[in-house]
Amino acid sequence: MKTLTLDIVTPNGSVYKEDDVEIVVLQTTAGEMGVMYGHIPTVAPLKIGHIKVTKDGKSDYIAVTEGFAEVRQEKVNILVQAAESAEDIDLERAKSAKERATFYLDDDADDTDHKRASRALKRAENRIEVAKYK
Repeated sequence: MKTLTLDIVTPNGSVYKEDDVEIVVLQTTAGEMGVMYGHIPTVAPLKIGHIKVTKDGKSDYIAVTEGFAEVRQEKVNILVQAAESAEDIDLERAKSAKERATFYLDDDADDTDHKRASRALKRAENRIEVAKYK
């Protein structure tokens, strides 16, 4: 079976790079998308979610923010603001972030940035969900 190379890149550089990947499952704004070797070249916008990477029959999960995936026949490049593997997620920190975001969303003060708090809540919930795959 032919395989892919996967590179997940943030503004701080590459955070996850693997060769010999069998399949990459992405959470795009249009729905879930699986990518295997030989996939038609594509660029897809990503939503806050996770990337599932299968290599040697085992799966890794990486929590990601919004971004883009560039798919080529032999390689997938993922460009996001932040990415964190399930093993690296600090669950207590994620739960604390969720509580803070919920507090700001429940606050009726005019100076509350609801859009920002809503995105923070989605990111925290995503990290909590991905942490289950440790």
